[in-house]
This record gives sequence, structure tokens and C-alpha cells, in this order.
Amino acid sequence: MTITKHEQILQYIETLPVGEKISVRQIAKEMGVSEGTAYRAIKDAETKGYVSTIERVGTIRIEQKKKENIEKLTYAEVVNIVDGQVLGGKEGLHKTLNKFVIGAMKLEAMMRYTGAGNLLIVGNRTKAHELAIEAGAGVLITGGFDTEEHVKKLADERKLPIISTSYDTFTVATMINRAIYDQLIKKEIVLVEDILTPFEKTAYLYVTDQVERWYELNRETKHSRFPVIDQQLKVQGIVTAKDIMGYERDVPIEKVMTKHPITVSGKTSVASASHMMVWEGIEVLPVVDEYNRLQGIISRQDVLKALQLAQRQPQVGETIDDIVTTQFLTETVDGVFRCNITPQMTNHLGTLSYGVFTTIVTEAATRALRLHKRGDLVVENITIYFIKPVQIDTVIDIKPKLLEIGRKFGKVDVEVFNEGTLVGKALMMCQLLERQ
Repeated sequence: MTITKHEQILQYIETLPVGEKISVRQIAKEMGVSEGTAYRAIKDAETKGYVSTIERVGTIRIEQKKKENIEKLTYAEVVNIVDGQVLGGKEGLHKTLNKFVIGAMKLEAMMRYTGAGNLLIVGNRTKAHELAIEAGAGVLITGGFDTEEHVKKLADERKLPIISTSYDTFTVATMINRAIYDQLIKKEIVLVEDILTPFEKTAYLYVTDQVERWYELNRETKHSRFPVIDQQLKVQGIVTAKDIMGYERDVPIEKVMTKHPITVSGKTSVASASHMMVWEGIEVLPVVDEYNRLQGIISRQDVLKALQLAQRQPQVGETIDDIVTTQFLTETVDGVFRCNITPQMTNHLGTLSYGVFTTIVTEAATRALRLHKRGDLVVENITIYFIKPVQIDTVIDIKPKLLEIGRKFGKVDVEVFNEGTLVGKALMMCQLLERQ
């Protein structure tokens, strides 16, 4: 199997020790490629989390974060979050920090809370900078202040970064908190790569195989859908029981397969894959890398299991959808739902935002459908009439009415009332996924 120069560069970057600095010119020289090819590969490596590019510092090899360790940041990421300037200890930027300490207390008390792997956030207190480095912690100086030369030298010796930012302490703490919170939300999103059947365990056919090979795989696996690949492992088609009907067993698979099948990447969310499968009526999706090479497959059963598991997991970082659903009160009589309008659900005018209104009616319609039919659903289309503004800190009543429900779809009409007055209406069509 041939690998491209781009892939060779990525493999080379992966072998570099954590903390090593790289440049376009150096990679181009080492690998014997053009600077354009080296630049594109380094940018791809940054997307994949192998390296981090920091202003006024350069591009450095960093540790790849595991999913369960996503709430921990590297010093390099902190520099990017706070638009910082690195004053010393550049060689330690790749290190992961485990705690933040706000230096708003006396020196002795501050040092009691500061230890190895911490980041001390403090103003222009040079002694605090020095003691923090000696204790094994990095330093983030707020207010745009500098520090003394001997502290910078100490930071270089200990390989612990000293970063300066023009923001004040409160703003910096808010920015870092927001970054961690966003990562906690991402942590909960189930991706295709988390649930796929890997390549080694995937049953597949080559374009040069004959229909006979489909029958062999069918007997071995009891499955009837298989991806078809070429010698470079690139997906060329998919073949099902329907495709081979009426063909002799010596006919090449290439003649009967469905060409250019829909595929997904490992970074696609399971929710998106689920929508694709329902919309297109697909049971199995090949998973490919950026070169269209087969990485594995996912089935409709895999997707349903993952979606059900995600619904049962505690959400660590709340999204707008989570905020809306937590404000939903239990169903009242006659199938009416109630929802409190909190400040986070409003727009700049202090009234219920259009986006949140859409989420509210979708949630109510979904709950109403689930009462009548077990399973998951995908919204196909929604028409909304937002009639009157809804004030902050009020309660709305949502009345979903099932107009039609079949085996594969449901149609729901939703009316929303605020203090007895109609404030909005919606009509929603859903595709239904039956649980196996």
C-alpha cells in the first residue's frame, strides 16, 4: 500500500518527542518535500492535536489529550486562550496543568495552595512568580506586566512557562473556565470513531472479487451488506443482497455493487450519522479517513445503542438544549408541558429568543411522540410562527397535539401560551427510528 508524502510527514511528526519545536523549513528539508506540502501537513497535524502553534513562540509537538482527560489544558493552550506572550520557560509549554490558583492573598497563603503542575494567576508580584516556579508551577501574569530577568532564567532552567496577558485576573479566569466548559460539552458528544467496528473486524470485498465471495462472507458473518474496496483500501462501493440477486456467482463484484456510497469519517457525530441513515434508509455506513480508505463500519443498531447510552449519561457541561430541558416541568393534565423562561434563554432585549423557542417546541413534540411510540426520532422539517414576545422570568404552557402518527413518521402541531395568551405555533414532521 502506497502512502503519500502528506501521510509520511504526519507519521514523522507523531514520532517526535513531546515539546520539540518544528518549522515548515525544517520539515521540508528533513522529508525532502516542498515548503507548501510541509505547511499543509503541519496545519493538518494541528487539527489532529499533534502540535500547537503559539504566536511569538512557534509550532511545538504537544501531548494528545485522551477523551477522559479533556478538561485538563496544556500551558500552550492557555497562551492561545488569553492571547498571551511567553516570557520564559518555552520548553515547558507542552506540559499539562492540573490546577489553577488565583493569587489574591498573602504570599505565604498563596504558596500553601501552589504546587507542581499548577498555574498561578497573579499580577505584578515578582516574589510570587519566583516562588511559584520553585514550587514547580507555571505563572500567568495578568494586567500586561513583566517580571524580572532572574525569574525568566529560573523558568527556562525549570522548563516552566511564565506567560503575560493584558487581561485582568477576573477576565482571564472567565476565559479559561469557558474553554474548559466548552471542552466538557465536547467530551459528551459521541463520535463515529467511538462506536465503529474497526477495520480488522470488518468484513469487506475487493472490487476484483466475484459474487461467490459475497455468499462466503454472508455464511461466515450472517450479514448481507459489505463495503467494496480497491487494493489501496479505498472505498469504491457497497454491495447488498438486493444487488446480487439474479447474477451468476462468477460475475465480478464491481459489476453489481452500488458505486460512490455514502460514507462518514470517524469525527462525524453519531447524531449526524443517525440522520443520514434514516434519511437515506441505510443500514450500514462505511467509515473512511481523509483519503477515502476504509477504517471500519457502523450499523443502525450501533447508532441506536450509542444514542440511548448518551441520553442516560450525566452531562457535565450544559448546552442551551440542556438548559431548556431542565426548565421543563413534568407534564401537567391534558398533555400540556410547562417551561420557566430563565435569563440564559433570552435575547439581548430580555425576551425569549427564537432559537430557544424552536428548542422548546421540538422538545415538547418529541416528548409527546415518545409517549405514543418508543424509539428515537429525527426532525425532518419544522414550521414556526412566533407571534408575541415572551418576557424573562415567566412560565409558558406548551400544548403538543399529534395530528398523525405512522410506523415511520409523525406529524405534531404545537401551541405555546403565556398567561393564557397564544404566543407561538409550530408544525413538525419527524422520521421515527424504531428500537430493535
